[in-house]
Amino acid sequence: MAEITYRQALRDTLREALLSDESVFLMGEEIGIFEGSYKITAGLLKEFGPKRIVDTPICENGFVGMAIGAAMLGLRPIVEIMTINFIALAMDEIVNHAAKIYYMFGGQCSVPLVIRTPGGGGQQLAATHSQSLEVWFAHVPGLKVVAPSTPADAKGMLRTAIRDNNPVIFLEHLALYNSKGEVPNGDYMVPFGQAKVTKEGTDVTVISYSRMATIALDVAYRMEQEHHLSVEVVDLRSLRPLDTQTIATSLKKTNRAVFFEEGWRSFGVGAEIAATLQEEAFDFLDAPIKRVASVEVPLPYSKPLERAALAGAEQLMEAINELAPRHRR
Repeated sequence: MAEITYRQALRDTLREALLSDESVFLMGEEIGIFEGSYKITAGLLKEFGPKRIVDTPICENGFVGMAIGAAMLGLRPIVEIMTINFIALAMDEIVNHAAKIYYMFGGQCSVPLVIRTPGGGGQQLAATHSQSLEVWFAHVPGLKVVAPSTPADAKGMLRTAIRDNNPVIFLEHLALYNSKGEVPNGDYMVPFGQAKVTKEGTDVTVISYSRMATIALDVAYRMEQEHHLSVEVVDLRSLRPLDTQTIATSLKKTNRAVFFEEGWRSFGVGAEIAATLQEEAFDFLDAPIKRVASVEVPLPYSKPLERAALAGAEQLMEAINELAPRHRR
């Protein structure tokens, strides 16, 4: 296995898809000559040309609509939205068309479309460029929504997304692009709807996804070393479809759970997980399910204020300590 960055894992997978399938092409703002805002598409225009690497105008509703049409006619477009904050401009195309065409056409026409987009805070990009809006899309039947946290999962899940005949929202966190990890060799794929236990434990389960899953794993090892607590970590990886069996099985083992997300607490992914666990594993709960999320304000530009608003390791540690068996009376 080679150790590569999250960014390289994505680029390698896009190049591999372009080489292996002539129906695959990329679309997005500045992905060609400029090589993408985050350099995911570096070198691809030179190698594949402007018919396969399409620089688009600053018009998300226009080029997402064009991609849907291309997918309906047999191509496999991969769209890059510069940041998830701009995806609001294409909500009609994604929610009212991409998600519903297969159903409304009685299965006669599929939409094999991948929409890649980065999001999340911590980069001092202020309120309109630092949001976690994935719950919007996880709410919509007809869409698949995934959020890998490691280079290995980024590569395996992007392969799965490209070969899927349904529209996939592929979420990337800005802070993960430079992270490194071992990536298996060969043409492996990571199936959607399968969460992963990244650390076994017996005292508390922490459930998360994307960048927060990597922070949760670091916290779990820290709690083990500093507080002698055995923390199990579950990385959802996929928000729709959602693997409820793995999280329920973990809760039945530890009897306590914390959901850790960067998004806002109200109506968030954590609310869905808490409701699911209450329905499927209520008898195994020894304490209320806790949710750790960011402060519900537009994210400030100021670095100290941004840090104060975002959920982080300290808040997660506090929640784990409150739930830990040794604190129960």
